[in-house]
Amino acid sequence: MPLSKLNKEQLEAATAPFGNNLIIASAGTGKTSTIVARIAHLLQNGVEPSELMLLTFTNKAALEMVERVGRFFPKEVVNEIEAGTFHAIAYRLLKKSGRELVLKEPKELKILLRSLHEKRRFSHIEASTAPYSASYLYDIYSLYQNVAFDGSFGAFIEERYPDHSPYSDIYQDLIEEFEVLKGKFNYIDFNGLLLEFIDYLKDGEIAFKEILVDEYQDTNRLQNSLIEHIKKESLFCVGDYDQSIYAFNGADIGIIGSFKDNYPNAKVFTLTKNYRSSKAILSLANRVISKNPRLYPKELEVTKTGNFPPPKLLVFHELFEQYEAIAKMISESKTKHSEIAVIFRNNASADGLEANLRELGIASKRKGGVSFFDSKEIKAIIDIYSIILNPNDMMSFIHLFEYAKGVGGVFAKDIFDALYKVGEGDIYRGLFDPKDKKNPYKKGVVNHQLGLFDDVVEEINRVKIDKGNYPANFIKNPILKHPRMNRDLIDFIYRFYQIVKKGRSTLNPAKLVREIYKSELFHYISNTLATKRATNRDGSIDETKREDALLRIEQKARLLEELSKNYEDRYRFINSITLGGGEMSQGEGVNLLSIHASKGLEFDEVFVIDLMDGRFPNYKLLNKNGNSENIEEERRLFYVAVTRAREILYLSYAKYDKIKDIEYLHSPFLEEAGLVKPTP
Repeated sequence: MPLSKLNKEQLEAATAPFGNNLIIASAGTGKTSTIVARIAHLLQNGVEPSELMLLTFTNKAALEMVERVGRFFPKEVVNEIEAGTFHAIAYRLLKKSGRELVLKEPKELKILLRSLHEKRRFSHIEASTAPYSASYLYDIYSLYQNVAFDGSFGAFIEERYPDHSPYSDIYQDLIEEFEVLKGKFNYIDFNGLLLEFIDYLKDGEIAFKEILVDEYQDTNRLQNSLIEHIKKESLFCVGDYDQSIYAFNGADIGIIGSFKDNYPNAKVFTLTKNYRSSKAILSLANRVISKNPRLYPKELEVTKTGNFPPPKLLVFHELFEQYEAIAKMISESKTKHSEIAVIFRNNASADGLEANLRELGIASKRKGGVSFFDSKEIKAIIDIYSIILNPNDMMSFIHLFEYAKGVGGVFAKDIFDALYKVGEGDIYRGLFDPKDKKNPYKKGVVNHQLGLFDDVVEEINRVKIDKGNYPANFIKNPILKHPRMNRDLIDFIYRFYQIVKKGRSTLNPAKLVREIYKSELFHYISNTLATKRATNRDGSIDETKREDALLRIEQKARLLEELSKNYEDRYRFINSITLGGGEMSQGEGVNLLSIHASKGLEFDEVFVIDLMDGRFPNYKLLNKNGNSENIEEERRLFYVAVTRAREILYLSYAKYDKIKDIEYLHSPFLEEAGLVKPTP
């Protein structure tokens, strides 16, 4: 059993009595083993698996822990444990309760907010700065929800962003309209899931013997509120305040810091034995992080034995000379490429290194670029899939119809609204059996008070088309009466009509994905994307590039089909894509990682690059909110980066950037690490 493999401190924590327990688990001290052992201990002592909730920050982490528990208990037992991310569990339990929800990613809802934002008038407001874009306003609204601000969104703007106080009423009204529109179509985003779940928890129907929380230092006030609202006999939180690096997303280090104050009779356990890094690496990390306030006392003990090199500082004259030299070092390294990581503070730092690695023929996988699930062709398949499952999915409809020639977001929404109207609230009915035969496009109404406007549409003669090419019930559909309707658009709508009709009766996820990417609609989209990617600057089309692009699109579609074969239920497949698509990405080679992406990982050989004053710490981000504690977060980022290394650690910086003509000083963290002398 897992308990037999624990050290004394881990065992004491894993077998703690029911109550409020906090385990301080520094980098490499075996927090996952401790959580797994805790679950095993509870199961051994009569706690039913359905009485346990495991909250993690990635679905991958939850699956790993449950899988490890499954080595000692039957599958039917571990499958009853309620494990997953905050959002995944909230979604699962809300759906189980019968609530109608259509989960949407932030990218999609930003488009929805933009459609409302574009109709607002800001020009009459006197302010020293321009209004926020819809995309950035959505991010601020997300932060507002995460920090659980006591007051309205407008008040939040006035307190946190005083330069935008003149716009606070418009922002408030815009968000209110946004929420009403989301509610109309049952749209919900990740924060909305938690808020909805907290509201549901107030009924008191959900209760657990114990809730286990991984990466507790990364919880924000919204997530912490969720934890507090769940009825429970015991709370088991595992985290490390020195690895709290998500303040930009609302993570509040004060939550872990005030655990003993917030929970009566709380017990704090500390895991001090580090099994990951060499003594020299850990010593360097501790010298730097000790400059931050100590929330709980801890002193790590190195257990790793062997003759390992000390961390090495690499200094280069020029920025790209740094990338070229490190790529060459990697090519000559005896370490397996999959065990090498290059870690950076800013995504731009990876560009030069990625190019140099490719030049040397070294494969790399970069976390931070366009992922498989974010590629336009996969998004298109998912949009079609989503509409087949939920015809009233307005955002997927708009995304899809923007591929039609001459159709933008506003026109696409006009078509959607028309289908919604003639189908009496049901897009599927509007497409195949419209009840209202009248022209659904009518003159809009102008609202001068808030600067809102609707398109003014006047009916003109319909385009002449060959009716013999389409079924009679399709060609008679009143949605084709729009004055901008043309032959290309009618063809596009008919392709959409065909795949929705065919896919509606397909229950198997893999078969449905295949039908979609083999459809005439996706064939049209593929050709559009391939042509765009093969278009030269002079407007000519490179046919070789176009064929290659089509092949890559098909390969991605086939990969999605292979992934879908792991599911029998088409709803579970789409939910897994929406909730954890980024975690399903695949690839081999050297790991190019931002510090946030490196969290929870470890490698034999690590390069932490671009350690220049101003880039790391990043003063632009430091000064963004005027928060004096941000330097402490930057220091925690440095600590996380260097503690990813097991045996070999390189830290590098360049003195000059010839492209920007900027001279750099070394990062102050290198002084704190004892690698360079303090600047006079």
